[in-house]
Amino acid sequence: MSGVDDLMMEITPQVLLKAYACGIFPMAETAVDPGLFWVEPKMRGIIPLDAFHVPRRLARTIRQKPYRLSVDTAFGDVLRLCAEDTPDRPQTWINGRIAQLYNDLHAMGHCHSVECWQRETLVGGLYGVRLGGAFFGESMFSRTRDASKIALVHLVDRLKVGGFHLLDTQFNTAHLSQFGAIEIPKESYEQLLIDALTIDADFYAIDAA
Repeated sequence: MSGVDDLMMEITPQVLLKAYACGIFPMAETAVDPGLFWVEPKMRGIIPLDAFHVPRRLARTIRQKPYRLSVDTAFGDVLRLCAEDTPDRPQTWINGRIAQLYNDLHAMGHCHSVECWQRETLVGGLYGVRLGGAFFGESMFSRTRDASKIALVHLVDRLKVGGFHLLDTQFNTAHLSQFGAIEIPKESYEQLLIDALTIDADFYAIDAA
């Protein structure tokens, strides 16, 4: 697939970064399936950062500051909770191999998490991969109302301040569409990705603003 079929022999964190730079990402059939396969959607989900939309009710909730937000303080817990089965999501695609790879990417500084806390309890968050000026959203979870949505709003603010050009959601969903997510053809996505990879974006710029 796009010249990376041979990468399936041994997926390391370094190989994974090369795959993202080619517009390809791995998934598992289920959390208990040990195998991985490469995915390259013909239609790619993205959220144009300059067209990001916060629904009115959510904006009111955010102003009330219901959660404490943090970044990269509980990456492993975020990933674990994203992988858990829930009543509305009876199975996930995050298996043990994927968990190890993305924990390794986090240790390398290429994978980040946004966390929402209610007192000392982690109630929502998301994680994704960073390369240049591109951020590849991987998964999110919510245990209380709007927690993952608020994490996404914070992520977009962070990406805008940091000079990012691309927020890749892999696929589009009704949940993401309310924020302005769209689908674009693979060829259009590849050009956006090429451009974004030339950008020296700063994921932590908002912390110094």
